[in-house]
Amino acid sequence: MTDPVRTRRDGHVLEVTLDRPTANAVDLATSRVMGETFRAFRDDPELRVAILTAAGEKFFCPGWDLKAAAGGDAVDGDYGPGGFGGLQELPRLNKPVIAAVNGIACGGGLEIALACDIILAAEHATFALPEIRSGTIADAASIKLPKRIPYHIAMELLLTGRWLDAAEAHRWGLVNEILPPERLMDRARELARLIASGPPLVMAAIKEVVRDAEDSKFQDSLNRITRRQLATVDTLYGSEDMLEGFRAFAEKRDPVWKGR
Repeated sequence: MTDPVRTRRDGHVLEVTLDRPTANAVDLATSRVMGETFRAFRDDPELRVAILTAAGEKFFCPGWDLKAAAGGDAVDGDYGPGGFGGLQELPRLNKPVIAAVNGIACGGGLEIALACDIILAAEHATFALPEIRSGTIADAASIKLPKRIPYHIAMELLLTGRWLDAAEAHRWGLVNEILPPERLMDRARELARLIASGPPLVMAAIKEVVRDAEDSKFQDSLNRITRRQLATVDTLYGSEDMLEGFRAFAEKRDPVWKGR
């Protein structure tokens, strides 16, 4: 058996590939490996951006491994440090993650993609939340999806379990770009390198501010920023990188980011 999660480092970028034949379904053990992988990514000062994709051309991820569940994997078992799929509940993940969806993303697989910051999709990718047909709830998607796309579309998907093709997913803003399958990873790497070239302290602050503001009133979130009550913002405002940005602008040159 191969490892269910493969990684590849390219400078400041980490590629994470879910590789669990035949459909890349996630069981408890795989979820724990994914959580450890993304925790290591979070804590590595040399890594700035991650790409999450999957092996093969048919499936990105169909979510929970029902065969493993039938064999004894408890649905309320130990998913690892990041919750299901390693991303959804990982605290202090203040680095951007790009999903490169190479096929079917349904159920928990779509929820994993929703936990990423940018979603790229192959032309043949499809999306659904079919939990309603199995008599259960797409819990994370029920929280996130109505905040990401129009409410009535999100509710239709949750209440009917119907499928979207890549074009419709793009139309509703669920995915950022649609690519030919052979271009998907090239574009993901291009975008990751672009983001990784930016100031890492600012990236971290953006992610924390967005996360903090999700359930806060505007003024409350703004007050926490201006009073430096968010850890990443406090670090940024007192950093060498912030001063470097000002100097580079004044000197009409490219800034050199050090992450401190």
